[in-house]
Amino acid sequence: MLDRDLVSEVLNVARSGGADWADLFMEDTVTTQLRLLDGQVKDAGGGNIYGAGLRLLYGSKVVYAYTNDCSRAGLLEVARALARSQGTAGEVDARGAGGLDFRSPHAGRPWPIMRHPLETSRREKLEIARRAYGAAQGGAVRTVDVTFLDVAQRILVANTDGEWAEDERVRSRLAVTAIADDGERRATGFHGPGGARGLEFFEGDLPERAGREAARIATAMLPAGYAPAGKMPVVIGNAFGGVIFHEACGHILETTAVAKNASVFAGKLGERIASACVSAVDDGTIAGAWGSYGVDDEATPSERTVLIERGVLKSYMVDRVGELKTGYRRTGSGRRQDYTFAPASRMRNTFILGGESTPEELIRQVPLGLYARTMGGGSVSPGTGDYNFTVNEGYMIRNGEICEPVRGAALVGNGATDLMNIVGVAGDLACGQGMCGSISGSIPTDVGQPHVLISEITVGGRA
Repeated sequence: MLDRDLVSEVLNVARSGGADWADLFMEDTVTTQLRLLDGQVKDAGGGNIYGAGLRLLYGSKVVYAYTNDCSRAGLLEVARALARSQGTAGEVDARGAGGLDFRSPHAGRPWPIMRHPLETSRREKLEIARRAYGAAQGGAVRTVDVTFLDVAQRILVANTDGEWAEDERVRSRLAVTAIADDGERRATGFHGPGGARGLEFFEGDLPERAGREAARIATAMLPAGYAPAGKMPVVIGNAFGGVIFHEACGHILETTAVAKNASVFAGKLGERIASACVSAVDDGTIAGAWGSYGVDDEATPSERTVLIERGVLKSYMVDRVGELKTGYRRTGSGRRQDYTFAPASRMRNTFILGGESTPEELIRQVPLGLYARTMGGGSVSPGTGDYNFTVNEGYMIRNGEICEPVRGAALVGNGATDLMNIVGVAGDLACGQGMCGSISGSIPTDVGQPHVLISEITVGGRA
């Protein structure tokens, strides 16, 4: 993407003001987004993101700048501006003996893309959306909204340690929203499968299954009455049920929070923070998973990071600045939305591992409680892990059996407390896809878990 001599020159000029370290991140990203609302094309857009960011470290303090002018003149202008940012500007001969020797290349994505989105017509992509729309129609479903998305991102990362990495991240996703209406009530269902794949991700009947699942949730919730309020046992469903662990526990295992002591888990490596039946990982190496990549946005190879093992905290998620501030080793977790953001420690594919029970066995343990089959969005208090999440698809559990559907339920709790109160873990691990927002922008992540039983959570409701 850029000549190595030019990158060497830019990095050396950037450091000439006295910085301890510098890196350059460049990207060229092409996106397609198609939207169908009730069968009509409402959006057929996309775009191109092209630019570079330069980062300097003075100890663990960061100075960052970016540009969409990736010519030699444009990059050197940014480098000189950064060098002056500490008031110690100086000129160096960046070529020849003064140049950087990039001798540590890191391989990118280790799995193949069979049908690249840049080599596939928009007509074919629109047909995928139409298939999902058709499958969601029928019965009480009155409105279907389908969005098709693909992203092809090429990146280059180089730094003054001599590390050089190039990667291509290709992702595809289909998001289906169905609204059911019986004349008296309305209910909404959503399903949004995605992966780090090309158009091969949609082979088979995946578009139809996505449409049917959104319609199923909307239809199932249509007759639901309001959920009762109070403290009770809760069985949380697999896949997107992992959003609570992601939001209420995952973010406070990132060194972005840990280094500031803004996490209840800071300084607790080797200590028990969860029930013994809980093990959790953050894995960026799963072939084709929504949050996977070959190298992170700091040129560090991705890895499988064990966060919790049988209830004991084993690792945090660590980027370069987090490593400098805490002394913990980097885990390939430095991520950013695009070149306009400096990277920070972020999650990839984060999930609780499967246990030995079945979902039915967990349900049978509950005399009276809630089955939160499908979770929705919510809010979390940074640092404490206090949360409030809506339940998109919920059912009452009575005498160990799943009974009537309920709407309006919300789970109100604390991530650290919930980890200790997990008393059962099923073996049906699955993941759901989402976009995670934090200090370095919005990035694709998988959330996941098997069915889990929590002994007590406060359920917000009306009844």
